[in-house]
Amino acid sequence: MDDNAIAQIARPGTSLKMVKPGTGQGAPSQAMRPMSQSGRPLSGFVRPGTQSGRPGTMDQAIRTPRTAHTARPVTSASGRYVRLGTASMLSTPDGPFINLARLNFSKYAQRPNLAKALFEYIFHHENDVRHALELAALATEACQYKDWWWKVQLGKCYYRLGLYREAEKQFKSALKHQDIIDTYLYLAKVYVRLDQPLTAVDVYKQGLDKFPNSVPLLTGIARIYEGLNDMTNATKFYKDILTQDSMHVEAIACIATHHFYTDQPEVALKFYRSSSTLYLYCFVIG
Repeated sequence: MDDNAIAQIARPGTSLKMVKPGTGQGAPSQAMRPMSQSGRPLSGFVRPGTQSGRPGTMDQAIRTPRTAHTARPVTSASGRYVRLGTASMLSTPDGPFINLARLNFSKYAQRPNLAKALFEYIFHHENDVRHALELAALATEACQYKDWWWKVQLGKCYYRLGLYREAEKQFKSALKHQDIIDTYLYLAKVYVRLDQPLTAVDVYKQGLDKFPNSVPLLTGIARIYEGLNDMTNATKFYKDILTQDSMHVEAIACIATHHFYTDQPEVALKFYRSSSTLYLYCFVIG
């Protein structure tokens, strides 16, 4: 018997990968509510990031093939549209807007305003994580490690590269300088990727202490409980979301789906009618 041995299997209710159908609190059986291939219950809403392909290794994250019409990586499962203005950013029909290989990042890191704009362009438009990380590291050093914004950007780069522990350190360090909702959201995403959903919930609740009734934080908690098949808590937080934002489509759809699969079709119908009315309203406004 080794006292220092680590358990190979996660305890029930502590892992998103080990969820068993029909075992959650208030969750219907698998015969009543179908599961996805990963074992999670099907929700009534397609969430951002769940349908897109993610790089499995750092090498895949760094290698980002391009086309002449989009700055996004070539992937059949991305589900992304070409952003408006992307094509107009090209200085020549076949050339890039900025040649990153010729930039002196040390020079631009000394100019905070220009460095931030350049980072946004490299990270979001060019999707070049390697150069974005280099610029963020130099800029963080130039500001003597006191700028929370650059620490968040470092964490985002590490997250994209799959270095989750490094990303965790940067996000925690950024929160020591400034409490920002986005930082709590990014830190919780790190713990979700590390398969530590309860720690992610704690991070969301820490954010709620600073920003009470924040809809993005409440949504994150509800998603995790739904992923753990704990539909009682998930429904509770979705209802809390609706008290803050009565037009929140995801909360309406997920509550309706839960009532439908728990043999309450008349209650589900009320929520589905609400969502359809909301869709028509948004269609008219748009």
